Amino acid sequence: MLLTEYISGLAKVIDEYSRTGLITDSELIADYRTEKTGIVKGSVTFADNSNLVFTEYLDLRYKIEKLNYSFHYQEQDASLIFRYDNARHKPEIDASGHKHLPDGKVSAAEPPLLKDIFTEIMDLLL
Repeated sequence: MLLTEYISGLAKVIDEYSRTGLITDSELIADYRTEKTGIVKGSVTFADNSNLVFTEYLDLRYKIEKLNYSFHYQEQDASLIFRYDNARHKPEIDASGHKHLPDGKVSAAEPPLLKDIFTEIMDLLL
């Protein structure tokens, strides 16, 4: 898969949810390293002024591999609702991919797809 195809898929997901009226603003930026590797950054503002900011460093040469990623969803006042990432932790945790919650809990989680993040957000908004 080419990075342009991956980004096109992200744009399609954002566009589909924009039609619901629950998204008020969005931005998607790509930094191509090669035609199959690069960094994708995005920001989506929802009708309640909550915000999703995400970054994915991707290697698509053989399969979709998210080398580094963060999907950070927050309230208008910047308080955390949830975040998925694969950043290292101190103290170490047993999973590379994980989910953070506002109460400080961290649990193992697979690297999410943007459409799954949107489903989770819509469940919270509706």
